[in-house]
Amino acid sequence: MDIFNEIKKKLSHEFIDIIEWLDATDDTIVHRFERYQNEIKNNAKLIVREGQTAVFVNEGKLADVFSPGTYTLNTQNLPILTTLKGWKYGFDSPFKAEVYFVNTRLFTDEKWGTKNPFMLSDERFGLVEIRAFGTYSFRINDPGKFVVDVVGTDGNFTNYEVNEHLKSLIVTRFTDTVGEANLPIELYAANTSELSETCQEVMQPEFGRVGIELEKFYIENVSMPEELKKEIFEYSRLDKLDMAKLSQFKTAKAIEAAAKNEGGTAGAGMGMGMGFVLAQQMGNMMNTQQSPQVFGGQSQTLGAPPPIPAAIQYYYAVSGEQNGPVSFDRLKELYASRTINRDSLIWKQGMQNWAPLKSIDELKSFLGGNTPPPLPAE
Repeated sequence: MDIFNEIKKKLSHEFIDIIEWLDATDDTIVHRFERYQNEIKNNAKLIVREGQTAVFVNEGKLADVFSPGTYTLNTQNLPILTTLKGWKYGFDSPFKAEVYFVNTRLFTDEKWGTKNPFMLSDERFGLVEIRAFGTYSFRINDPGKFVVDVVGTDGNFTNYEVNEHLKSLIVTRFTDTVGEANLPIELYAANTSELSETCQEVMQPEFGRVGIELEKFYIENVSMPEELKKEIFEYSRLDKLDMAKLSQFKTAKAIEAAAKNEGGTAGAGMGMGMGFVLAQQMGNMMNTQQSPQVFGGQSQTLGAPPPIPAAIQYYYAVSGEQNGPVSFDRLKELYASRTINRDSLIWKQGMQNWAPLKSIDELKSFLGGNTPPPLPAE
């Protein structure tokens, strides 16, 4: 009997008594506890540390899940595995099961980005290409679902592997969300915080389906081609500046540049010539002011034309909102820049109701292709 007891004792030590995982890396998300033929001794100790979860899988089926703590493995602590195995009255022999340790800590500063530019449609600039990149953070909040749906039989599932899966999901949902936002193209870079929050709300259900919680999502930059940036900049200036003042400003800058020209005598002559032109323009402006003169004992005003009739002012509608009033020339600029079109609603003093631009006689010149009316019948 002593010989058989010694053999039994020796064999029992061949099976695992303690199941634990000491993570020596910073990128492992799931680690499978390896042992010979997956055999675990009855009443073995399971140690699950903080930031970990232990998942038991039996023949490809999810069994028991253990949160941080120390456990003695028997039929009481393995209710689901006991049901799967059909143990009704306990067990004494070793049992087989795969044990996966899942890292549940928060993984931060993960990078994402669009490998290729994606297309957006803008009302003013047409189809445009933009890129975006940023960071996100996540944690595993349903270890059992994550092991079954994502990890499978992978014995050492790393941060790199899950990121490859998540990046594709992020880029797909990001492009869909940005496309549906339908913002003017220049506002994407100015509203990254709001877009980040919206994208996180849209993506979270997709992450949750595989047991992942998206803690944070950040858009750090939205970029576009340089030529598009210049076009947007010029458009914004055109939209904000008074064209007459801009023309005067550019003329003054040209005169200043010519005066500073280092081209010797020719440069000096040009500077003097431009100076004379400027002086003449200023003189004309002075002459247009009222200058009292005395003729025949009466004070008269020379160079004072009659008052200019008030220019017609127009109101226009964009996206259901009223804008204006603006002048005829400004309205023409808005049409040329595609802010308004032939079907945009216009109103001016004297009109009873709003009407499309194409139906207003003096604005039909914007459309091009004007033809004279038919000749009257003889």
